[in-house]
Amino acid sequence: MSASSIVYFDSAGAKNTDAVLDAVLERLAKGGIRDIVVASSSGATAKKVLSSLAKAKVNVVVVTSHCGFEKEGECEMSKEMENELIASGAKLVRASHVLSGIERSVNRKIGGSSRVEAIAEALRALFGQGMKVCVEITVMAADNGAIPCGDVEVMAIAGTDAGADTACVVRPAHANNFFKFQVREILAMPRVR
Repeated sequence: MSASSIVYFDSAGAKNTDAVLDAVLERLAKGGIRDIVVASSSGATAKKVLSSLAKAKVNVVVVTSHCGFEKEGECEMSKEMENELIASGAKLVRASHVLSGIERSVNRKIGGSSRVEAIAEALRALFGQGMKVCVEITVMAADNGAIPCGDVEVMAIAGTDAGADTACVVRPAHANNFFKFQVREILAMPRVR
């Protein structure tokens, strides 16, 4: 496959969403991708992705935060939005964040650091929040059986705070085989984090 160009942004954030979706559509046209994983807390980014990919024959998996992520006992994405996304053909995954999970709770209570959070921080520092989330949501989707795993390639879309500013093509892996995960193509990302 010929090399794709990478779209770089001067800063992170939702203002880059449309350009990320353009890069995603350009890469989809080259073939080989049948599954797309997108991070979406409220559902707004997922709706944009689904609208943009309406004519594409791909499995869209929306990965959202676990209930209680922002406020105890509450889910960020409303049930109405979940139903709308599913009716639009998306699969929905709600799970604990694989790169923090219970480790974050232990660190908040007794201090220290964890290897899992060190991986998350390394991804954030080296490639930005969006890339860290792309890796995380792909593992979460694989662990939930929402995407194939192994020697396949899927596309991941995520962002910093809101919207999308990062997209990549990856070889997914389950959490128990995390080091088989590979970022194979970077389609878009912020230069400055």
